[in-house]
Amino acid sequence: MPRPVNHEFWMAQALRLARKGMYSTHPNPRVGCVIVKDAKLVSQGWHEFTGGPHAEINAIEKNQVPPGSDFYTTLEPCSHHGKTPPCVDALIKLKPRRVVVAMQDPNPLVAGAGIGKLEANGIKVVQGVLESEARLLNPGFISRLEKGRPFVRLKMAISLDGRTALKSGESRWITGKSARLDVQRLRARSSAILTSAKTVMDDNPSLNLRVSKSDLDQNVELRHPVRVILDAELRLTGKEKIFGTDGEIWIYTLNSSPFEIERLVAAGAQVSILDDSGSGNINLKKLMSHLAKREINEVHTECGQTLAGALVQQGLVDEIIIYMAPKLLGSRSIGAFDLGQISRISESVKCNIEQVRKIDEDIRLTLSLA
Repeated sequence: MPRPVNHEFWMAQALRLARKGMYSTHPNPRVGCVIVKDAKLVSQGWHEFTGGPHAEINAIEKNQVPPGSDFYTTLEPCSHHGKTPPCVDALIKLKPRRVVVAMQDPNPLVAGAGIGKLEANGIKVVQGVLESEARLLNPGFISRLEKGRPFVRLKMAISLDGRTALKSGESRWITGKSARLDVQRLRARSSAILTSAKTVMDDNPSLNLRVSKSDLDQNVELRHPVRVILDAELRLTGKEKIFGTDGEIWIYTLNSSPFEIERLVAAGAQVSILDDSGSGNINLKKLMSHLAKREINEVHTECGQTLAGALVQQGLVDEIIIYMAPKLLGSRSIGAFDLGQISRISESVKCNIEQVRKIDEDIRLTLSLA
């Protein structure tokens, strides 16, 4: 008597495999694949790096796959020619009994076409197994294709009384070493780090990765996220520390002066001019649309209270990560979010607490806007 099929068990394994590509698949999604026959594992694989074979192909090439096998994939098999041939064609040749898909691909080049091709060839397709977990794995890829903007993760390190720095600007270090290492993991999974010219001038940060592939248990070299700097007036000189570090720098500005632009291009930056929002500030919604067109999936912020407040007020923040240290900095220190004058509690910005986690002496809060 055949064993009962446990789709959730095998899909959970495919999701675990997909997470191995957390830091290496940008701008592609993180995908895992498990192949099963008679309730026994035949092979498995994941998309390891951009430009490399997709998860299904890696699984197929590791072991001989018998006809009548079941494929479990965290994302619909692709049906178009990109940097690699369509995965769906490779699956069809192997004559699987069934393909179990966690979620449909939001990419308009696929968007159900892979599933349709499998069904047209007489292959049963089961959809939606652990779909919510699969969507959590690729928030940026999904947001870019469904909303036309990246997934924005706003990070803040604060004291118990909600302060990010002393009045002098000193902020190193509010949180402990373990919390700062956790931030490096967030940076590593992101496509871009967003900051402002003010932060660069005040703090002179590098905003690069300070972890190695071995620190994150990776087989491929880590990709430095693009540093995206908002510099409306082009006040940066090109001599700041950030210009001497690895990784691309994209500067967005309102200033069209050729001299100012050429100075920063000579320092290694790419400069884009955006339309004025009408307030003399860079239009953040247009910025996000522009970043999506440049295949930026996840944006991690390293910014001060002005940009943080503007992102929140314009509804552009998908997740807030707050690292809270057991310290008090006092009312004269700098706050985390500039939200203007709030005169009633009913006007406050409400958040949902999604997770609370202790990291050594600090607390990490994961929030979403209500």
